[in-house]
Amino acid sequence: MNGSSELENEEILKYELAVLKREHRDLDDAIHALEQAGRADQLRLRRLKKQKLVLKDQITRIEDRLFPDIIA
Repeated sequence: MNGSSELENEEILKYELAVLKREHRDLDDAIHALEQAGRADQLRLRRLKKQKLVLKDQITRIEDRLFPDIIA
């Protein structure tokens, strides 16, 4: 039973990881579009970039749980 719950937990983490990566890409696209628009709202850009960094931290934490560094 413990192996089954670990597998379910891993699947949940993989799903969350995929969602976060998609959100991260969407934010990247939004930031790029705002920067290309010329006179972009600097406050909005800063907020989007901060949100993108938060997502990156979450992605890194999940990846570390899924794929821990194993020193041989």
